[in-house]
Amino acid sequence: MTVDTLRDTCLPIYIGGEYMASAGAPIDSYDPATGEVWCQVPDCTDAEVDAAVKAANAAMNNPAWRDMTQSQRGLLMLKLADLLDAHVERLAEVETKDNGKLLREMRALSQALPVALRYFAGMADKIEGTTIPVNKPDMLNFTVREPLGVVAVIIPWNSPLYMMMRALAPCLACGNAVVVKPSEHASAGAVAFAGLMKEAGFPDGVFNVVTGLGHTAGNALISHTGVNKIDFTGGPATGKVIAKGAAEQLTPAALELGGKSPHVVCDDADLDAAANGVVAGIFAAAGQTCVAGSRCFIQESVYDEVVAKIIAKARAINIGDPGRDDVQLGPLALWSQVEKVEDFTQSALGEGATLAFGGGRPKGLGDGWFVEPTIFTDVTNDMRIAREEIFGPVLAILKFRDEDDLLEMANDSDFALASGIWTQNMNRALRFMRRIEAGMVWINTYRSPSVMSPSGGHKDSGYGKHNGFAAIEEFSRIKTVVIDYSGAQQDAFVMRVNK
Repeated sequence: MTVDTLRDTCLPIYIGGEYMASAGAPIDSYDPATGEVWCQVPDCTDAEVDAAVKAANAAMNNPAWRDMTQSQRGLLMLKLADLLDAHVERLAEVETKDNGKLLREMRALSQALPVALRYFAGMADKIEGTTIPVNKPDMLNFTVREPLGVVAVIIPWNSPLYMMMRALAPCLACGNAVVVKPSEHASAGAVAFAGLMKEAGFPDGVFNVVTGLGHTAGNALISHTGVNKIDFTGGPATGKVIAKGAAEQLTPAALELGGKSPHVVCDDADLDAAANGVVAGIFAAAGQTCVAGSRCFIQESVYDEVVAKIIAKARAINIGDPGRDDVQLGPLALWSQVEKVEDFTQSALGEGATLAFGGGRPKGLGDGWFVEPTIFTDVTNDMRIAREEIFGPVLAILKFRDEDDLLEMANDSDFALASGIWTQNMNRALRFMRRIEAGMVWINTYRSPSVMSPSGGHKDSGYGKHNGFAAIEEFSRIKTVVIDYSGAQQDAFVMRVNK
């Protein structure tokens, strides 16, 4: 499936290894670069969600998947990775049309999909248990890791396939089956990807895609008794709804939610590199990333100099058509995000922040959902702009005196996802690393994730981990096995406890 074949159609869904039309009502899906409808997404019925979950459970009971060796699973994943190599450009184009992110950014993220598959394919036959030397004579005690079963993967609109693969790759390595529910605002990528699973040779039902609204298709999925795990990436409000629904079914969940990540520039940093890092942290992807460094803390002795460097870099940003390689800032994915940015801009001005750059909509770009890179100075930590996630290209700059002052402000947040610090003093960097409340710390870099390195947050940023072996632990369960080879009968009415 390509942009041309999907244009002006209502997307199919994918259940049990087959594309099919949905009976659900169509939802308009917009091209953010033009503000025009480019395709439609069906709001799947409860029956269709039920069929997808049942197809996934059938796959878990199908010997073709259930009894497949770990090495064989890894080989299938490698075949899928090879197929993806040939479809990077096609998938990147679909994603850019769907959510407005730069084509070269989506190309890079599409290239990361086979990288993740190859990493977890290599891990598939290294998922091991342990032997435990219990203090009971003539007892053998060991553990095995097993798949969870059916995993519901609910992905956001900002980087759909990239976010999907963070869960899908370890799920496949562990032997799970998956039902994906993409955002209704950006479903085309997951639908276009689905057919590659069958082409690679995965048994029918191992991968399924249902689409629709959160309160309809999404609710039907998270409340289904046939789902064994929920993986959700999105906003805290929706995450709390999902956590509540999961709790009612006693279904475990992994939630990566919002962030208000502190990005720190110390007085001994390479200031040019730091300014570039700050720009990368907030204006790349138009600020529409969970890890966006939206709170910039600059030490007071270099504050004015660093602010000037950041503004100069922001002024040089080329805004426009996300399909062009010379463009650095594309549109926001949703019109509601444009309105949200405008609301926060007015709120910041009302609370006394200084608009140092941007704050409006660029001219000459038609009806696309573009906003200027926006920078506020004289921000205090009690302002909305410093406390709430915006998910747009808006930077709040705060001033700090010393490490204690910095950490008091940086940790005074409902979120704890990512953080970054620029300093040439590694003692200072490591002190920051120890004391900052964040799931990830980047030192002299920013927005530099790796499939090999665990990621995730706490507080209102959620719980659970993606990437690295932590993802294998997230999407598998431990079974304990005890064997008595003594040949003796124990007292039937006394537990055999450790002595």
